[in-house]
Amino acid sequence: MGHQTYQHTHRVTYAECTLGNHIYHSRYLDLLETARGEFFRHLGATFLHWQERHLAFPVIDAHLAYKAPARYDDLLTIQLWLQPTAGIRLQFAYQILNQHRAPLVHATTTHVCTSIADDKPQRPPAELIALLQPYTQPAQ
Repeated sequence: MGHQTYQHTHRVTYAECTLGNHIYHSRYLDLLETARGEFFRHLGATFLHWQERHLAFPVIDAHLAYKAPARYDDLLTIQLWLQPTAGIRLQFAYQILNQHRAPLVHATTTHVCTSIADDKPQRPPAELIALLQPYTQPAQ
């Protein structure tokens, strides 16, 4: 594989489910956001850390491919790693698995590093690139 994968677990709540007992499709974006936040916490540099340095990482693109439903009380594993990028963008890749290790969702989110003051795009700081490097998939 050549890179580390961060894993976050999540128990599906009743509030996340539809009447048909599966997670409503847009709720997966919330799961990805939570996993990203916990990933940054794991790195020792939370989103607040970067906000205090006047940086934000807004989502500019999201793709989700649904393979099978997650249901109430399922224990999910959200795997996260980075795709190789250059410049101002960061692209996260995800796989969500259920407790039987069956893939439910494959996803990517693309983010741009911006200044909070003026929303001006900029390169991510070297400190962040160094923290992300072990989780970045080698270029193909």
